[in-house]
Amino acid sequence: MTTTTEGLVPFQDRRTPGQRFLQAAEPYLYSAPALVLILAVMLVPLVIGVSYAFRDIRLLSPFSGGFVGLKHFHALWVDRNFWLALNNTLYWTGISVALQFLLGLTLALLLNRPFRGRGIVQALCFLPWAVPTFLSGLNWAWMFNPVVGPIPHWLFALGLMDAPTNILADPQLAIWGPIVANVWWGIPFFAITMLAALQSIPRDIYEAASIDGANAVQQFWSITLPFLAPTMAITLLLRTVWVANFADLIVVMTGGGPADRTQIVASYIFTTAFRKLDFGYASAISLVLLGLLLLYSLALVSLRQMLLRKG
Repeated sequence: MTTTTEGLVPFQDRRTPGQRFLQAAEPYLYSAPALVLILAVMLVPLVIGVSYAFRDIRLLSPFSGGFVGLKHFHALWVDRNFWLALNNTLYWTGISVALQFLLGLTLALLLNRPFRGRGIVQALCFLPWAVPTFLSGLNWAWMFNPVVGPIPHWLFALGLMDAPTNILADPQLAIWGPIVANVWWGIPFFAITMLAALQSIPRDIYEAASIDGANAVQQFWSITLPFLAPTMAITLLLRTVWVANFADLIVVMTGGGPADRTQIVASYIFTTAFRKLDFGYASAISLVLLGLLLLYSLALVSLRQMLLRKG
């Protein structure tokens, strides 16, 4: 049987230019509501907030609102409270993230082992993550209060304090109250992510390592840690950014006091904007914090890429 093309008419696109444009734009129209929502909720407030950093926006001043250029940043450079808050932020973020990571990884390693009632234990260990931060800070503030809380009395009984006093009122120790609350609240984040990464490691690798004579410590350094490295990098990056921006516990437990010894940059922004009602200066502080966190993120991502190339 033979076929012929004689008499066949070439296909002609009879659609109008408008119909062709609509068909080409159809995928973008489906995603348009999400894009509009992202622009309205994230991008527009960001642009407005950045513009406030260069304007005098004080709600108690009826003549404010004009363009001031870099005036806020010049004031920020000589602002002793800002530099104290920045130093407290480094201390608060570094210790909080380090303890959350170490304790979360330890908890994940323990929960990765099969034992009776593991599901119930996992649910109890992840419970702090479900507690609202405001309620968590309020509960910890009460626990550090010697009138209604047990922690000062425990520390006194252990000989760590001369008397059961509230450490949140001590300028030298106050920062440790929010740090303890933050560590308790943030451990489940690392535990959940590390546990998920641990359960994705093939068990055959451990069995082969055991046959070769590798003990538990050698298996951790040679198998577990390399497999967890990508998850560790992304969780440390995300958690560091979150904790640096996390002012809830500071505001609820200490309000930045005493003597600004627990004031971090995020809580300083809150104080400047919603107590002093100086949104222009608060926006300038926010812009500086955004730049510092972007530099940290770029440095960590660049370091990870460099290590991957060498590996």
